[in-house]
Amino acid sequence: MSRSKAKKSFSVDDLVKQTEGVECRKDGGVIDEIPGAYKSIEEVMNQQTDLVEVVATLKQVVCVKG
Repeated sequence: MSRSKAKKSFSVDDLVKQTEGVECRKDGGVIDEIPGAYKSIEEVMNQQTDLVEVVATLKQVVCVKG
């Protein structure tokens, strides 16, 4: 979704919940980067099974913005 839609759709509480376990800023200045604003990576990868072979899965532990 767009950055402006994300800012209107999510709160700081949503950001805190969705980034649990990730070291990052958790304030109103970064709500446009909330994970819920992006497509599910699992869904995207499942749609590409004829093009790619998954050999590893990474887990985000830190996010730096600004």
